[in-house]
Amino acid sequence: MVVIIGISTLIFSLAIGYISINAKKTAMDDAIAVTNAVAEKYASDIKAMLEKDLVTMQTLSYSVLAYKLMSEKQWKEIFAKMYYEVIKNNPQFLSIWDSWELIHIDPSYSNPYGRYVAEFWRDGQQIKSNFSLKSMTGDNPEYARIKQKAIDCIENPYFYSYTGKDQDQVLMTSLISPILENGKYIGVVGIDISLERYHPIISQIKPFNNSYAFLVSNDLQYTAHPIMEKHGQNLLEDYEAILDRFGATQKIINGEVSSFVADDINGIRSYFQFTPIYIGKTGTPWSLAIIVPQSTILEKANRNFYISIMVGVLGLIVLSLVILYASQYIIQPILTITSIIKRMALGNISEDIKLSVATNDEIGQMAAALNTTIHGLSQKVAFASSIGKGHLDHDFHALSNEDVLGVALLDMRQSIKNSRDEEEKRKVEDSQRRWANEGMAKFGEILRQNNDDLNILSKSIVKELVEMLEANQGGLFLFNDDDPDEPHFELTANYAYSRFKHKQKKIHLGEGLIGACAQEKKTIFLTEIPEGYIEITSGLGKSNPNALLIVPLNMEGNILGVIEIASFNIFKDYQIEFVERIAQTIASTLTAVKINIKTAALLAKTQQQAEEMQAQEEEMRQNMEELQATQEESFRKSTEMQGFIDALNNSNFVIEYDTLGYITSINNAYLELLGLTRDDVVGTHHSDKLDLDPSKKMEYEQMWNGLRNGIPCKLMNRFIVNEKLFVFQETYTPLKDEQGVVYKILKISNNVTNLLTEK
Repeated sequence: MVVIIGISTLIFSLAIGYISINAKKTAMDDAIAVTNAVAEKYASDIKAMLEKDLVTMQTLSYSVLAYKLMSEKQWKEIFAKMYYEVIKNNPQFLSIWDSWELIHIDPSYSNPYGRYVAEFWRDGQQIKSNFSLKSMTGDNPEYARIKQKAIDCIENPYFYSYTGKDQDQVLMTSLISPILENGKYIGVVGIDISLERYHPIISQIKPFNNSYAFLVSNDLQYTAHPIMEKHGQNLLEDYEAILDRFGATQKIINGEVSSFVADDINGIRSYFQFTPIYIGKTGTPWSLAIIVPQSTILEKANRNFYISIMVGVLGLIVLSLVILYASQYIIQPILTITSIIKRMALGNISEDIKLSVATNDEIGQMAAALNTTIHGLSQKVAFASSIGKGHLDHDFHALSNEDVLGVALLDMRQSIKNSRDEEEKRKVEDSQRRWANEGMAKFGEILRQNNDDLNILSKSIVKELVEMLEANQGGLFLFNDDDPDEPHFELTANYAYSRFKHKQKKIHLGEGLIGACAQEKKTIFLTEIPEGYIEITSGLGKSNPNALLIVPLNMEGNILGVIEIASFNIFKDYQIEFVERIAQTIASTLTAVKINIKTAALLAKTQQQAEEMQAQEEEMRQNMEELQATQEESFRKSTEMQGFIDALNNSNFVIEYDTLGYITSINNAYLELLGLTRDDVVGTHHSDKLDLDPSKKMEYEQMWNGLRNGIPCKLMNRFIVNEKLFVFQETYTPLKDEQGVVYKILKISNNVTNLLTEK
C-alpha cells in the first residue's frame, strides 16, 4: 500500500509540478508580451503628443527668422500676435516665450550676454504678456546650458506658479528650440506644458487587474503617477535599491529598455517594464513604467494547479480505499499499525496510541519505529503548542539530523525570534522615519512662512533644530560677501536653553571648525570636543558638550552658511542624516530669499528710474528739436567741407599714414604722377624710396616722433621712383580723435622737381 501510494504520489507530484511550472512560465511569458505591447502603445501615444508640441515649437523657431525682413518694431509686434494666437489655439500650452541675444538684434550692443525676452502665459481665461531684458550681468546656468548646446531640448519637470502663490504651482516642463541663423545661435523659442494632462492617460493603463503605470523624466522624477501626490517626487525615493540591484537606473537615463521582477513599493512581487520615450533629438529620453503583480499574472495558472491537486488527492483517496479493502486479508498487527497510522494522519498524536509488540521481527521493528515516531511527534506537538503560546525557550531536541520536521520546527522557532528582532528594529526605524518626516514638514512650513526675512528665518531654523534634536545649543552662520575684500561667515542666530543669545561673531573661510567645514564642504561630527572650543552655560554652571555637529549649507557647490549644534547627548546617525537633508533645503531657501531681497531692491530702483525717465522725456523732446536744427547746419557745413576736400585732391598730392608710418590712402593725382598703382603704394612704409643721408635720416625719424606727439611740420624730400627723381615740398599734419590722441597723419605735397632742375 505504501509503495503503491508513494509511487502514485510521486508520479502525481512530478506531473503536477511539471504542468504547473510550464503553465506559470507560459502565463508569465504571455503577460510580459501583453505588458510590453501596452507599454509600447502608450509610450508611442505620449511620444506623439510631445513631438506634436515640439513640432509646433520648431515651426515657431523657423518662423521668427523672418525678423530680418522687418524693422525691429514690426517683427516684435507681429511675433507677439503670432504667440498670442498659438497659445490661444493650443489649450495644452501654459505659456510661450522667446529670447533674443541683444548682441544680434542691437548693433550698438557688444556684450556676449544680455537678451530681450517676450513671454505670454495663461491667467484663468486671460492671456497675459510681459517684455523684458534679462541676463544683463551674465547668463544664468540654465540658459547658458541651452545656449551652449543650441539644440532642441525638453527640460526636466519643475513646479512653477505664474501668480507667485504656492497653491497655484503646477508641475510642468518646457520644450525649447534654438533660433539659428546660418548655423549661428541668436536666441530660443520655448513653450511650457502642464504635465497634469498625462495623469488620465497613466491612470487608464491597466493591462491586468491591480497593475499600474507611471511616467518618469530623464532626471527620474515622477512626471505622471496614479497617485497625484507623487507628481514631482524622485523615482529613487521609492525604488533606488531595486533599480540599483538590476542596473536599471542608468538604463532609464540612457533611454534603454529595462525589465525585471522584484517587490514593488507595497512589497508585492511584480513585473517591472520600463519603455523609453525619445522626444525628437533632445537627447534626454523619458520612460513609461508598467508594474504588474505576479500574483495577478499567475492567478489562472495557480487555480488550475490547485484543481489538479484536488483531483489528484481525490484519486489517491480512491486508490487508498481499494488497497485498504485488499488489506483485510493481512495479519492483525499490520491492521493495527495501519489504524494507528491513519489516526496519526488525522492529526491524533498522543502517547496512549503506542503499540505493545513483543516480537523482534519486521513487524516488531516497524512497531518500535512507529512508537519512536509517535513519541517524537508528541514532543513536536508540545513544542509547537509552547511556541504558539509564545514560549520560545521551550526545551526541544530533534530525533536526529534527519528529523526534518524537528529541524524545521527549530528553524521556525529561530525564524520567529528573528522576526521579533526584525519587528523591533522596524519599529525603531519607523519611529525614526516618522520623526524625520515630521521634521521635514515643520521646516517646510518654517521656510515657507519666513522666506522674506533672513533674521527671523535664521532664528526659526536654529530654534527648531535645537528643540527637535533635544540639543542644548545651536548657531547659524551665514556667508556675507558684501565686502569683496573680506568675505566671512557671520553668526545670525544663536539659541540655547529655550532662548536666543545675542552674540556677534565673524569667521573667515578656513578658520576654525566652522571655516574648515565650509572649505571642505563636508559635515563635521565630533564627540571629543577640544577644551574651551565651546561651553554650554546654564543655571548650574558651564561645561563642555559631549557632541558637536557642524553641517554646511551647500547649494550646488556654493556654501551659503554653516549650522553648528552642541549637545550633552550623542547625536544618532539618523539625526545627523536629517540635519544634512534639511541643510540642503535651507540652502535652497536661503538662495531664494537672497534673490527676493535683491529683486525687491532692483524693483524699487527700477520704479525710481522710471520716474526719472518720465522727467527726462520732455527734456529729450526739446533736445531733439535743437538736434534737428543742428543737423541741418551740420549738413550745410559737411557739403562745404566735401567741396574743400575735392579741391584739395584736385590741386595737391595727398597721402594718409597710420601712426607707424605705413601708407593707408593716396589720391589719384599722386598715383598718376608717380606712374604707380594703388596696390603698389598702400601698405608700404614712409621711408621707402627716400634718398636720405645718415644725418637726414635721423632728422626724419625725429620729425615722425614729433608727428606722433601731435607736432606738424614742413620739409622737402627727394624720391626715386622707377629710376626717376622726384622732389616734393611736403606738409605733415597729425589728425586727432575726440580724446586728443593722434590716430593718423595727413601729408599734402607740392611737386617742385622742375623748379629745382631749372635752377
